[in-house]
Amino acid sequence: MKQQRRFFLFALAAVALLVLPMGLQQFGNAWVRIADMALLYVLLAVGLNIVVGYAGLLDLGYVAFFAIGAYSYGLLNSPQLVETFPVLLTMFPQGLHSPIWLALPLAAGLAGILGVLLGAPTLRLRGDYLAIVTLGFGEIIRVFLNNLDNPINITNGPKGVSQIDSLHFFGFDLGKKLVVGGFEFASVSLYYYLFLALVLLSVLISHRLEVSRIGRAWMAIREDEIAAKAMGINTRNLKLTAFGMGATFGGVSGALFASFQGFISPESFSLMESVMIVAMVVLGGVGHLPGVILGAVLLSALPEVLRYVAGPLQNMTGGRLDASILRQLLIALAMVTVMLMRPRGLWPTPEHGKSLPPAAKA
Repeated sequence: MKQQRRFFLFALAAVALLVLPMGLQQFGNAWVRIADMALLYVLLAVGLNIVVGYAGLLDLGYVAFFAIGAYSYGLLNSPQLVETFPVLLTMFPQGLHSPIWLALPLAAGLAGILGVLLGAPTLRLRGDYLAIVTLGFGEIIRVFLNNLDNPINITNGPKGVSQIDSLHFFGFDLGKKLVVGGFEFASVSLYYYLFLALVLLSVLISHRLEVSRIGRAWMAIREDEIAAKAMGINTRNLKLTAFGMGATFGGVSGALFASFQGFISPESFSLMESVMIVAMVVLGGVGHLPGVILGAVLLSALPEVLRYVAGPLQNMTGGRLDASILRQLLIALAMVTVMLMRPRGLWPTPEHGKSLPPAAKA
């Protein structure tokens, strides 16, 4: 009976996710776009959960891998490099239009390699010190991208990279609407289904990692690194694996973001983005996949929903308060309230912190 109920709930959730963009599309594509961005942030949060939730490594520079993936895809699918290097124009007269099978793995691989390179010099650091180093790495990447327009213009600096190709595969261009059986699917709806498929795949991979020997070793390092090392666990390699795996998820998310937006700039990868992604993991429940997903959906969709609350509040004050400031204030109040009432997150893992059952008497 319990399994039947669980199967029914899963089937109901699957149907709801499939029809969600069709319903939201009736109110305008902006609402579907909010759902798209929520799924992207879920993908980012699931990746960061590997580093923070499973391995216990506080990473405040995770947005750097998001930026690396976005710029990798953007440069391979825009006129930017062709305009900068004329030799590429002779080799690719139609411009650089890399297929998804090349651009996406390249973005993921490059982000993963840089994740390992970031983890290598920080192996001896823990807690606040690790957070400061990773925060600095995130800012270095943003400043680097912001200034890589001189003497050779590669990233176009603060002006960003524009005219980025949308994703296309098997003859489908996700940048154009699709009509099937009289139903019209806008571009944002097509991206929704792609993001949903990749989120489900990432959740499956993350869950399998969690219950694997590697996942158990990560959790042992998280709880007590010295004890884990004494038990023969190779903490160095496992930490590097966590950094690399988490960064790979960030690189994929960045590539999807670049194709979805069609434009990227360093301002999209500020420190505030890193803080928000960490907040999604902590607010939902560190190390618990359902909680992380819940936190990512709430924190990514809440700012957009509060636009409709901040406006009336601004009118009530006679326009003396700015709507954007009000929106940030409401988000901060919501986060503080949740952390006071649910310090372990909205949906914490039931096993974490649970004491062992008393031994049975003979």
